[in-house]
Amino acid sequence: MDQNPQQPPVESPEQPSATPPAETKPRLSRAKIINGLLALAALALAGGGLYWAFGSNHNSKQRADVNNQPAKSAPAMTQQVQGLQLDPSKNYGNKYANGILPVGDGKYLTGGPKSGYIYACSGYANNLQNQAGGAGRPGPWFVGTTEYSVNKKLHVRGAVKWQASFSDVVSGATRTIITNDLPNHTTGVFPISPTDPAYAYDRNPNSIKGQTLTYGLSANPTYATAPTCEGGQVGVMLTGVVLFDGLDAGGRDAGAWEVQDNCDGHPQKDGIYHYHTLSACINNVSVKTVIGFALDGFPITGPQLGTNNYLTTADLDECHGLTSEVVLDGKNVTTYHYVMTQDYPYSVSCYRGTPIQPPGQANGVPTNHP
Repeated sequence: MDQNPQQPPVESPEQPSATPPAETKPRLSRAKIINGLLALAALALAGGGLYWAFGSNHNSKQRADVNNQPAKSAPAMTQQVQGLQLDPSKNYGNKYANGILPVGDGKYLTGGPKSGYIYACSGYANNLQNQAGGAGRPGPWFVGTTEYSVNKKLHVRGAVKWQASFSDVVSGATRTIITNDLPNHTTGVFPISPTDPAYAYDRNPNSIKGQTLTYGLSANPTYATAPTCEGGQVGVMLTGVVLFDGLDAGGRDAGAWEVQDNCDGHPQKDGIYHYHTLSACINNVSVKTVIGFALDGFPITGPQLGTNNYLTTADLDECHGLTSEVVLDGKNVTTYHYVMTQDYPYSVSCYRGTPIQPPGQANGVPTNHP
C-alpha cells in the first residue's frame, strides 16, 4: 500500500522585505511576476489544497486537504486490482433461473487450473480416487446424467438449534477467525434417519459435533499470477461453518449428489458441519458482501449484482474469482475475491494467494465423508 509521501513545499512568489525608501525599493523582474501569478492561479484552481509536484521524478498519487494535512491512507488491500475485473454496469443475466444446473462429476485436474474445474493437489486427488461417494444413488432431481434440478432436490429434515461461537479479529497483518463450527442457523437431524425420505439416496451416518478451529489468515493477501492447488477444505464462512470444495469423497459433484439440510450443510465423519455450495441460510448474497474467507485470506462473496443479475462460473477466472469493490471490515475496498455461484464448482477452485494449512486437515488430504 502506498504511503503518504513527504509533501514538497509549494513555491510562492518572491516577496520583498520591509519596504525601503522609494528610491532604493527593489524591482521585481517581469519573469518573477509572471511565475508568481501562475503559482497563485494554480493554488486557486485547486481550492488552495492541491500541491504541485516540481520535477519529473515525483510519483505521488496522494494530495493534501484544505488544511494542508496528509490525505488518509488508502484502505487495506487496494493493491489487489489485478486479474479479471468485474463490470458493475453489465447485466450478466440469470442463467439458471429455472434451477437446472450442470453436473460437475469428475471435473477436477492436478496439472493446473482451468475454468469450471477444481485444481486439486495430487495427494487430495489420489484420495478421491480411492473413496466411495457420500450418496448411494442419484435422486429424482437428476435430469439425465448431465443436469439436476436444485428446486426438486430433497433436504434432510429437522430444525436443530446450536450454540454457535465465532470471532473474526484483525490485528496487524493477521485475521484470526475462531469458530466451534456450529452454525448460527438451524440444521437438519444427523445421522439421517431411516424415516427421512433423504435416506433412500444418502445415508449419511455422521453426527454434528462442536469443533475448536482457529484460522490465522493473511489480512492483506498478495495476488499471485500462478494459482495454487487446493485440498478439500477451502475456507470458513461468517456463519461459523467450514467451507469445502464442490466435490464429494468420490470426486463427484457434491451439490448434485449429496443430500444436505435446508441450509445446504451436513457433517463428515469427524462431525465437521460444512457447506459445498452457497447456503440458502445466507441472506445477503450480493457481490459486494463478504460472507466468508478463503484459506489464503481473500474474501468470499455472493454472486448477485441486482435483480435477475447473477455471476456464474463462466463469468469468473480459473480460481472462481475476480476483482471488484466489496465491503470489507466496514470499508469499501477494491480487491480480488472469490464468488460463490449457483453452478459447479460453486466456490474456491484454486488459490490466488498463499493458503494456510486448514485446522483439522492433515497433509492437504481432507476427511470429507464416510
